[in-house]
Formats: sequence, C-alpha cells, structure tokens
Amino acid sequence: MEPFNYFNYFTEIEEHFWRKRGAHLLVSPLDWAIVETWQKAGIPLGAVLKGIDRAFESWGRSRRAAGGRQLKSLAYCVDAVLDAAAEAQEAAAGTGPEIPRARASAEPFSRAELKQYLERNCSRLRASAEKRRAANAPIAARLDETAKRLEEMSPLTDTPGALDLEDLERRLTVLEEKLTAALSADADEEVLLAIRREMDRSLAPYRRKMSAEQLAQLERQYVQKRLFEQFDAPRLSLFYLT
Repeated sequence: MEPFNYFNYFTEIEEHFWRKRGAHLLVSPLDWAIVETWQKAGIPLGAVLKGIDRAFESWGRSRRAAGGRQLKSLAYCVDAVLDAAAEAQEAAAGTGPEIPRARASAEPFSRAELKQYLERNCSRLRASAEKRRAANAPIAARLDETAKRLEEMSPLTDTPGALDLEDLERRLTVLEEKLTAALSADADEEVLLAIRREMDRSLAPYRRKMSAEQLAQLERQYVQKRLFEQFDAPRLSLFYLT
C-alpha cells in the first residue's frame, strides 16, 4: 500500500462513504470501530472501497432503499468488504512472488508534523492525568507513563536519513495497546458498563449478520475507542495524525 493511502486509511474510507451517501455526516463510534477492525486486519484500502461500492449497489436493489431509507452505517458493508478482501488475496496468490518495489522517496509526513503530533499527544496525556490525579491515581500514573514514553520517542524524528515509519508505528501501537489494557483494568465498573450498554445498542441491528469473530474484534475496537474518549486520551497511532 502506498504510504499516503496507508496513513490516510480512515480519512479515505470516511470520505468515500460520505460520497456514496451523498451527505457529509458524522461517522458514528460504531463506524470508526469497524474501520479500525479492517485496518488491524490488514485489509487493503482498495478492497474496503470496492466492498463499500458493492454494499451500496446491493442496498440500492433492496426494499428498504425503495422505501426511501438510506444506508446509514458501515456495518452494512462488512460482508462486502470481507468478500472484496478475500478476492484481492486470491488474486495476489495467483500472481507469483511479489517483486519488491523501491520505497517512495518522499515521506508522507514532514518531521515537523510528526514531532508536533507526538508533543501534542504528550500534552493531552499529561493534562488528562492531572485532571484525574486525585480521583483515580492508578489511571493518572498510567497516563503519565505513556506521556513519558512518547517523549522518549520524539528524538527519533530528528534522526538523519530516511525515517522508519513502520517501526515508529509499531512502537506507538504497542504503547497504545498497553494503555488500553491499563484503562480497562483501572476504570470504574460503571464506566465500563455504560460503554458496553451503548455498544450493545449500536450493534443490536447487526449482530445476526456478523460472525462471532467479527463481533469480538468489533467489540474490542469499540470499547477501546470509547475508553480513550472517556479519559481524554489521544489515539497514538500515526493513522490518527490526519
């Protein structure tokens, strides 16, 4: 996947969905969790866009569309996207060994953008920690520790030569996963219950259409997104830079 598309995965999908709907509407927490599930599963951007196109074609032939209803969620596109991804994988398997291509010479982000992104996330983490220090010391400590680790990564943006964005992304992903586990462990039970009730309401219309594995992945992503929002913690992955 080209660097630009790789790091603009969410934006590309969101804008494509808006264009297909013909309306610039806010994407719901459920939709964002679905996109995160596709991204973590390594589904190519092209397969996602093709699947969305097919889902809209299918919807256009349905009774619901004939009755004037609109396709409102990416949840309706899940099966079509997975089918398109499987087709892409089969096609790739029949093309023989992949010939390595030279990396694009231009980096998708400037060093200044990356440094500002890391510094901005450090500031947000510390501000959130300060706000919760009295009420929830364990979570405040976790937020502070994450900010410290981000601060330690900042010098990587000053290294001479090409910056290894894949390695930086791996580091940020590990840090985000550790913070997710900490927030899940230390959050108040009522907070977690409220998130799960909201998630169950959002997923209710689609549960029968998804496999147990799909639902489990989607639930993890949904809970992670809402936990970070609950504690004013920024997402750390470079996918959120734009």
